[in-house]
Amino acid sequence: MAALYKPTEAISLLRSALLLPRIQPSTIRRPRAAFSTTRKTQATEPTFPGSPIPQPSRKSITLTGDTGRVHWNQLSPGEKVVRTTQQSFNLIIVAVGLVATGGVTYFLFSDVFSPNSKTAYFNEATEKVRADPRCQKLLGEASQIAAYGESSWSRHARNRFLSSTEETDKWGTDHLKFRFFVEGNTGKQGVVHVHLIKKPSMSTYEYAELTVDVKGHRSIDLAAKEKQDHVAPKIFGARWW
Repeated sequence: MAALYKPTEAISLLRSALLLPRIQPSTIRRPRAAFSTTRKTQATEPTFPGSPIPQPSRKSITLTGDTGRVHWNQLSPGEKVVRTTQQSFNLIIVAVGLVATGGVTYFLFSDVFSPNSKTAYFNEATEKVRADPRCQKLLGEASQIAAYGESSWSRHARNRFLSSTEETDKWGTDHLKFRFFVEGNTGKQGVVHVHLIKKPSMSTYEYAELTVDVKGHRSIDLAAKEKQDHVAPKIFGARWW
């Protein structure tokens, strides 16, 4: 006997077969983020043609911390005053250095290296004393005669300071006078007096006096022959120059 068709039972069977299983939220797999080797760029403000470029921050200019790298137009009024003061001070230091160098150079040339300097005539007079036989007889061998300036309390502290004077008379003649000491291996000491003159028509000095005084002995005149050579001959019983 064939079974009777029941529509309600058929519908319930089809519904159970068509229903899909529910997916649990825990079983859903989320996609992984893609790996990137590039760094995220920071957002920058847009620049437009003609707009000023932002400058990095810098330290303020000080008298001791100004290197001159910052342009003059980028300085504030106070910083401009600081830079002007610093440059003015540096200019003064350079000027003082130049003046001091010029003064030292002039002193060395006029007192040491010039052929008309006091040192040059001191050396020349010393050689005349050493070469004179009369001085060698009193003081000793020429190579043993020492010459020095003003005497000191210590024999080892003798210096080359010369007591000298310079003046010009009313006729325009320059006078240079100085003295120094000489001593030889005989133990005797002498004082050398030098008087040099230079007339307006002369380019170098000549000896008006060069004497050596040794205690207990007559004064030795080393300029007597030179003075005779410069004496003008007499014409009709008179000297005309």
